[in-house]
Amino acid sequence: MRSITALFFLFCFLAPSALAQLRSGFYGRSCPRAETIVANVVANRFRRDRSITAALLRMQFHDCFVRGCDASLLIDPRPGRPSEKSTGPNASVRGYEIIDEAKRQLEAACPRTVSCADIVTLATRDSVALAGGPRYLVPTGRRDGLRSSPNDVNLPGPTIPVAASINLFAAQGMNTNDMVTLIGGGHSVGIAHCSLFQDRLADPAMDRSLNARLRNTCRAPNDPSVFLDQRTPFIVDNAIYGEIRRQRAILRIDQNLGLDRSTRGIVSSFASSNTLFRQRFAQAMVKMGTIRVLTGRSGEIRRNCRVFNNGR
Repeated sequence: MRSITALFFLFCFLAPSALAQLRSGFYGRSCPRAETIVANVVANRFRRDRSITAALLRMQFHDCFVRGCDASLLIDPRPGRPSEKSTGPNASVRGYEIIDEAKRQLEAACPRTVSCADIVTLATRDSVALAGGPRYLVPTGRRDGLRSSPNDVNLPGPTIPVAASINLFAAQGMNTNDMVTLIGGGHSVGIAHCSLFQDRLADPAMDRSLNARLRNTCRAPNDPSVFLDQRTPFIVDNAIYGEIRRQRAILRIDQNLGLDRSTRGIVSSFASSNTLFRQRFAQAMVKMGTIRVLTGRSGEIRRNCRVFNNGR
């Protein structure tokens, strides 16, 4: 309860423009069951596949860091009209069918009322709680964007230097603490294919037993994948920060967070306190969800999350 109360007060410190028309319980009158419908869809899927938390966290991050949280990532490419979904960094994003099912049920209950951007935000929030992470309130009232172009996509890769990552997050209004929280928290339930961490396997500083185990896994064909958090791979918690401190991070960016003087103190703090991590993760997720949102009469409320309402 205290964490939810803390998140209520956090709303007061977020960008005023983002929260001018976003508010908790935005659909209280127009679609009272909106959040329950989304929660039920996510819970039903989570019972069959606990990996959806990682998928939805990645989806929200990839959407919000390109033109803001406007569901532009969800638009399907068409012949002659590529979309954000078409480009390399987004090729392995998954979980779209969860958003589709929630939208189908919401359109049946409250036609043209709940945006796809809000569905992504709510679904991610609910999946985090199901995976043992913090429960937090999110303001709603986002509207869906009218543009989706691969030319807009500029997302960080797994070897990005810490300084460059700090700058990328700063461009979105996020600070260094937010960056360490979201990268580590997102990777606490994520996976990576062997092709993405070959540089770490060549790093003599990497924990030897982990290195040997990863090398053995990566000898298999078809670019195998491994859990980024080797201790609690399906739980949103602080375990990955302890792994980073012990030179057991799998991705270069994760390990560098524990080495760079601008971020290693944050890593140590999170490694020592899951309570602190949970609080900061909830705050950072709420903050990320307000990046350049569309509200009021901007954008649209899509009938189908994969297609603009005008069909283009």
